[in-house]
Amino acid sequence: MKFTELPISEQLLKGISSAGFTECTEVQQRVLPVSLTQKDVMIQSKTGSGKTAVYVLTILENFVQAVKEGKNKPKALIVAPTRELAVQIEEDTLKLSEHIPGLSVGCFYGGVGYAKQDKAIEEGCDIFVCTPGRILDYQKMHKIDFRNFDIFVVDEADRLFDMGFYPDIQNMFSLLRPCTERQTMLFSATLGTKVKNLAWSFMNNPVEIEVEPEEMTVKAITQELYHISKKDKFGLMLQLLSKENPENCLVFTNTKARCIEVSKRLTLNGYAAKYLMGDLPQAKRLETIDRMKEGKIKFLVATDVAARGLQIDDLELVVNYDIPDDFESYVHRIGRTARAGKSGKSITLADEEYVFGLEPIENFINMKIPVIWPAEGELPEVEDKSSKYSFRDLVRNDEYSRSPSSGGSRGRGKRPAPGVARRGPAPRREGTQGRRDSSPRPPRAAQGTRPAPTPRSGSQPQRRPSAAEHAGRRSGSRSYAEIQKLSLEERMSYYKQQFSNENGAPAKSAPNRPSQPRVESRNSQGRKDEPRKSEPRKDEQRKPARTYEPKKNLPPRTKAPVSEPVVRQEEGKSGFFARLFRKKK
Repeated sequence: MKFTELPISEQLLKGISSAGFTECTEVQQRVLPVSLTQKDVMIQSKTGSGKTAVYVLTILENFVQAVKEGKNKPKALIVAPTRELAVQIEEDTLKLSEHIPGLSVGCFYGGVGYAKQDKAIEEGCDIFVCTPGRILDYQKMHKIDFRNFDIFVVDEADRLFDMGFYPDIQNMFSLLRPCTERQTMLFSATLGTKVKNLAWSFMNNPVEIEVEPEEMTVKAITQELYHISKKDKFGLMLQLLSKENPENCLVFTNTKARCIEVSKRLTLNGYAAKYLMGDLPQAKRLETIDRMKEGKIKFLVATDVAARGLQIDDLELVVNYDIPDDFESYVHRIGRTARAGKSGKSITLADEEYVFGLEPIENFINMKIPVIWPAEGELPEVEDKSSKYSFRDLVRNDEYSRSPSSGGSRGRGKRPAPGVARRGPAPRREGTQGRRDSSPRPPRAAQGTRPAPTPRSGSQPQRRPSAAEHAGRRSGSRSYAEIQKLSLEERMSYYKQQFSNENGAPAKSAPNRPSQPRVESRNSQGRKDEPRKSEPRKDEQRKPARTYEPKKNLPPRTKAPVSEPVVRQEEGKSGFFARLFRKKK
């Protein structure tokens, strides 16, 4: 089916033609005739099938018809899981609405300031493309009223729920007008239980459409799988890149630290590679994506943040450096190539760490990924120029590696790789310029020795006496060998002479502490305090013990009679305790 066969206005057909579209994809052919009648739809479609154009064309057609009939302009809200996908939707909307005057589109996402987005709201916005966090912030600040939206679109619903936005989406539905007063479109790669619960609770009898639900992968993608050990994995990837020689390539890793490491190793081997991950500032992420789309970056290493929403024309090769933990992520990763029916290739490297994720992937796509065992001499010999650098050397000094467990801490290690920026303060220049005190620094102690402690004021530096000094403190001391030759009686007399006083009692050894000078105390008026008078000792202050003398002629002790409690009751008042203790007449 061609777009001219659909009930679409002339202005919208011009935008479709300028975007380079002539024929509808299968999802567009099946959904647009239903969505253009302003019915709620729930769509399951694979990645790269062109579902973004479905809801964008539906929104634009409603806008054009409302202007023709003189009605109020409809407002639409599109929710996407990632910032990259939101920016991509905004670009597609602007491209398709090129010939529609008076339409304004705004993109709202976190990681950037509020000023530009506040200005878009103040000037008036018809289509809001957003991520959940930022749009709910504006709602809490009472800058956006969800009851003004006539069309609500949830894109990549399964991805939103995996990221923990299920409560936020429910909150958005509750803030909107009743389902009979708006149009709702929900798109997902899989129609799970949570997706259907939302449809049953917040949608008006949605039409459920499944576009090729069994075919989860793109037929035009050539898939290859290589089993390799973890230590030899990067060397194999260099050989495959040398053999394939792609114009552009997208490499996926599971962790941020591994993403930085692979990017640095590719750079050291002559591939001008950049990396894309969640810790990058939003401006840096958008700049990297734009440069990749323009062809200025040939090799991009990314985490799953780029698995959805990253649309690169004519992407030749996708490399799964790590097998993804989530089996659905594999479909979205390789879906970055073979966009809009074009061909592409994906290579997956299975090592001992992530090979256990291979079976769920093959069960999900209902096929076995072809395993390639290259023959000897089939792959070219490539020298890995980054082999002398460890994982810690490449990752720890990177600007955006913040996790200590990933090697990002400033620990001791080898010299960082060339071209890797150092973190930390800049080295001081020679001389005393820039210091608070211009006095020279004390010399640093030699390595392996401890610096001498600073003595306290009024005391001499303490030093531990040696064993020889201990032996020479007493007169007549003998060595251990001489003591062994003595008889028992001589040895006992020697011990008695060394460790007892003149009376034969054991000698008490007092600690040999240095004497400290007495510090005169002064009162608040600056005068010296008078010395205290000597007080008698505690034993002198004791009083003589009292002797007990029993008294005579005392009467015997008798028990006092127990009187009954008397309850006084005020006149005209009665209570619980008054009734409890009231005497019976």
